[in-house]
Amino acid sequence: MITVFGSINMDLIATTERLPKPGETVAGNGFATAAGGKGANQALAARRAGRYVHMAGAVGKDSFAADALALLDDAGTDLSLVKHVDGPTGTALILVGGDGENMIAVVPGANGLVTPNDAETAIGGMTEGDILMLQFEVPADAVERALSAARAKGVTSILNLAPLIPDAPRLGRLADIVIANETEFERLAGQDGMDTPAREAALTRLHAETGQTLIVTLGGDGVIAIRDGAISRAQGLKIEPVDTVGAGDTFCGYFAASLDEGLDFASALRRAAVAGSLACLKSGAQPSIPRGEDVVARI
Repeated sequence: MITVFGSINMDLIATTERLPKPGETVAGNGFATAAGGKGANQALAARRAGRYVHMAGAVGKDSFAADALALLDDAGTDLSLVKHVDGPTGTALILVGGDGENMIAVVPGANGLVTPNDAETAIGGMTEGDILMLQFEVPADAVERALSAARAKGVTSILNLAPLIPDAPRLGRLADIVIANETEFERLAGQDGMDTPAREAALTRLHAETGQTLIVTLGGDGVIAIRDGAISRAQGLKIEPVDTVGAGDTFCGYFAASLDEGLDFASALRRAAVAGSLACLKSGAQPSIPRGEDVVARI
């Protein structure tokens, strides 16, 4: 079983020919809303990959709440650990440029009211061998409690270091598996501007210190990871991206699902990388997450 403890948002998405520079206004050419939130995205990805998934988090008592949960509900995700609190559901304001790159501002809303007690509740029904997935769009003290409770119960924890927060290097060491993009990994390693040899050296050093499995996503260059002392690589697909929103979350959810299914590490990386590539071919976070059969077909 996979439990995702994290954020649930509504995404408000505007598309432009190019992203604006600071202080600049550019004309938009499209607008859409879509369910999002890193936690919800990852939960939906794991569910679409075919695994049984609990979503733990919070939504508000507003008009966005039902829509934010709709795709999770339709997919058969267990929502019994989602609480409804006074105030707004979390929102993400997203600008997508013509090249598929994006800028995002996240307003926590109900996500900011997730507590350490909620973490205890989420972990309460889990047993040794289950998988817990977390991110940093809910308060850090709740993430820390969840990681500690998971370790005490023998639950495998997967922490995605996004969005980057000051406590990320410290909390990262509490997880069994850490997933980061290039920028997040540089913060974890305390070193900026890494080239490939420097990244491999940092992976080796951190792995020797902590024994953790460390995974770094590299966009179009695939993924590099270290586990049990060995460095692994995997490639996604060669694509022309439409929208990269949700690609990292798709990778995380599919990776967790692959481990839960019993795939070996190399196969889990490859499957997740392909799924992340496919997520770039459609707009929006959750609407772009591919279904398991489509990922298998492309592999």
